[in-house]
Amino acid sequence: QVQLDESGGGLVQAGASLRLSCAGSGRTFSSYSMGWFRQAPGKEREFLAAISRNGWNGGRIRYADSVKGRFTISREDVKNTVYLQMNSLKPEDTAVYYCAVAETPWCSGDGCSYDYWGQGTQVTVSS
Repeated sequence: QVQLDESGGGLVQAGASLRLSCAGSGRTFSSYSMGWFRQAPGKEREFLAAISRNGWNGGRIRYADSVKGRFTISREDVKNTVYLQMNSLKPEDTAVYYCAVAETPWCSGDGCSYDYWGQGTQVTVSS
């Protein structure tokens, strides 16, 4: 059974940093694209970042404009884990954050679908 477990969320003040982790189990994700999304109360789920399979087409990464320059996605295939380093957090970053895996080497978040999802971790940024 495939499972994705997010961790690292919490309550922080504006300007702080957090690193989210997402550990996969049940299968190896090294061949697949991985991503991060978030959903704030009353809003639709929002794409944040995606990372391709290591070495695919030179290694692809894409960020949403809302987090570009503040968030960094990375992966550690030995641990079957994807990370999201979040810096300069703002109150509007408050949401439940989800990791996801797409069974393809690259899924940018547009025109492709993610196949596996974690349960989410809450991030709350106070002003």
